[in-house]
Amino acid sequence: MQPQMLADADLKAPWLTVHPVSQHDSVAANALRGAVAAFKGKLTGTAARGPFDEVMERVAAPTDVTFEADTIGGIAGWWARPARSQKGVAILHAHGGWFNFGSAHAYRNLVGRIASTAGADAFIPDYRLAPEHLFPAAIMDVEACYRGLVDKGIKKIAVTGDSAGGNLALVLLSIACGRSYLGDLSPVGGIAISPVTDLALTGESYETRAEADPYFTKSQAAGLVASYLGHADPKDPLASPLYRDLSGLPPIRVHVGDDEVLLDDSRRYVERAAQAGVDAELDVVLDPLQLGPADHRADLGPGIERIAHAKLSGTGHEPLHELVVDRALDQHARAGRTDLALVVDDGKPCVFEGGVEVCVGENDVR
Repeated sequence: MQPQMLADADLKAPWLTVHPVSQHDSVAANALRGAVAAFKGKLTGTAARGPFDEVMERVAAPTDVTFEADTIGGIAGWWARPARSQKGVAILHAHGGWFNFGSAHAYRNLVGRIASTAGADAFIPDYRLAPEHLFPAAIMDVEACYRGLVDKGIKKIAVTGDSAGGNLALVLLSIACGRSYLGDLSPVGGIAISPVTDLALTGESYETRAEADPYFTKSQAAGLVASYLGHADPKDPLASPLYRDLSGLPPIRVHVGDDEVLLDDSRRYVERAAQAGVDAELDVVLDPLQLGPADHRADLGPGIERIAHAKLSGTGHEPLHELVVDRALDQHARAGRTDLALVVDDGKPCVFEGGVEVCVGENDVR
């Protein structure tokens, strides 16, 4: 059964772009569905940590990036440092894993590719995981790491994250953009890939995409979220960025697949952010199973975990759009702000700093 398409009203929203996938990726995605079907809904608890990390570890390491263990703001983690990187610039990436699994070490190769493409050092914090450490331990650790980067003199920080890490990244954006927070040293922008924005799990796509999503189920998500929240209110704005005041945030890009149970988490967050005056956009990749042979106008993939799976099969070729802040930050920099702007110009990754374009090479995330 195919999931229903986005509503007509959504398709007309100025903040939404819908991307078909290439025929090549459609074939790869169908093969992937068959390969992971037996594991759908079964990735739960601490026992999933080893298998999850094993998958992430198999992402090919970029050749121009070195890795370094470090502690930032009291939080251990890993740096991914490309050979060509800007001074005073960093990416803070919160890894995925539904708050229960994932690690900085396992994510280092994937985030290394982000760093290489962006021309900026990236740090992945090993925030505390549930169920050993309940909410708000994870967001406290990510915030401490951000403060640590600022204390090191890094003034241009982009925040990225996937899945649960997308949740933490979006919450951090709101915290760090508070009026009294660290002076003017707020993040320059953020990317969230398939973020979990509503821990109350009220999105309709948990039902409408229940069959289409090849990985997750609502009951699985409910168990993982419960192990993270404990007795906390799932609508606490510190836990669910969907329920925060979103005004005053920097440019935000969110990417999600149309076949994901997390579709509505992304759609509703971006809609609320846009209504609050934020330069926010949502990119949705249509379910490859819905596309005919002629529908291959884009090569966007739905999430970082899925990118990792695609790399395992040797077929992934998702472009930079998934991984760095794009054209809005381009405009942001050209307007005269001396911020980090990570953009894609006709498929070519570039960095804008203070309105000056600095191309950083043709590396993509293949």
